[in-house]
Amino acid sequence: MKRKHKLYSRPKKLYDKRRIEEEKLIVEKFGLKNKREIWKAQAKVDLMRDQAKDLISASEEEKEAFFKRLRRIGLNIDSIADVLSLNKEDYMMRRLQTIVFDKKIAPTIKSARQLITHKKIKVNDGIVNSPAYVVPIEFEDKISLKQRRKENKPQIEVEAPNGE
Repeated sequence: MKRKHKLYSRPKKLYDKRRIEEEKLIVEKFGLKNKREIWKAQAKVDLMRDQAKDLISASEEEKEAFFKRLRRIGLNIDSIADVLSLNKEDYMMRRLQTIVFDKKIAPTIKSARQLITHKKIKVNDGIVNSPAYVVPIEFEDKISLKQRRKENKPQIEVEAPNGE
């Protein structure tokens, strides 16, 4: 079995007060479980930036295919400069948890996370239980709350034992 490697890297300075305060605000704003989710988002953005840097000397068709892929997930990208100016908050705005809260399906960002992890949210008629799921722009209108099924269970009547 192949070993799965980390999808993020930890900060170099562990106790940098400015970074800690900034991450604290992001955790509050996006209702994250821990700071590892911020680091994963930063790693994804860094990967996009690295791909954009590699595409500087590439053909226009390759650039446009890359931009189209980023537009599909909801990022407003028209040039390499737009990709290089992306930050982790732009990426975090495309998470399912944030979109469920923005669409007013859940009253708070934390309750949005709870609905998702408890498998109460459907995206394109499929249940998604990952709050970090990046919602493609085409499925944004297809996010809904799972309907409860009402079952008519036969009621069992229990007779009280006679005191005889």
